[in-house]
Amino acid sequence: EAQLVESGGGLVQAGGSLRLSCTASGFTFSDFTIGWFRQAPGKEREGVSCIYNKEGFEYYTESVRGRFTISSDNAKNTVYLQMNSLKPEDTAVYYCAADPQWWGSGCPLGFQSWGQGTQVTVFP
Repeated sequence: EAQLVESGGGLVQAGGSLRLSCTASGFTFSDFTIGWFRQAPGKEREGVSCIYNKEGFEYYTESVRGRFTISSDNAKNTVYLQMNSLKPEDTAVYYCAADPQWWGSGCPLGFQSWGQGTQVTVFP
């Protein structure tokens, strides 16, 4: 059974940085796409960034491009999301998810397995 555990969320002032971690088990990590998603209060969940471990493909949604960086450590079965220049609008619960395929453009919500989420709060 696939398991995903997020960590690294917290409270940070605007302009600051956080690094989220997603540690996976129960599947062949190096063959999967791992995505970071977020959901703010009253808003729909959205795909933030995805990485296809098998080929190294990456995707970022427009609002985080240039500020967030996704990376993967196959030896540790862990994907990171380095978040710099954080804004109050980045406040959300951040989830990681895994899927065996690469979806091309975008990180759709139909990923196979999901973590429980970690809260990120950015104050002005």
